[in-house]
Amino acid sequence: MAHPMYGSGPLRSRNAAGSDEIQLRIDPIHGDLDEEIDGLHSRVRMLKGVAQEINSEAKFQSDFLNQLQMTLAKAQAGVKNNMRRMNKSIIQQGSNHVLHVVLFALFCFFVVYLISKFSRR
Repeated sequence: MAHPMYGSGPLRSRNAAGSDEIQLRIDPIHGDLDEEIDGLHSRVRMLKGVAQEINSEAKFQSDFLNQLQMTLAKAQAGVKNNMRRMNKSIIQQGSNHVLHVVLFALFCFFVVYLISKFSRR
């Protein structure tokens, strides 16, 4: 029967009194130590591989985000420059449009005046 403080199975852990360390107690009666060590070694190797994959993926994602931020900054600068040029163009063309509207209004007024003058006769 397993002691509640030690756990069960060939590998048992318990907290050391007054510290955060874990003491590992191996019971040679319940299993082959070499097999347990090999199993642990293979799992540690597998965890190391997973950690390396996570690290490489995190680096890739970080580089991708940096490139995306640079692209976004360039696009914002391009849009800002285009808006500035459009505003300058609208201001320059706007003064010409106002002049055209005033001339058209004067022309319409003159035509209406001539029609009204000749229709009275």
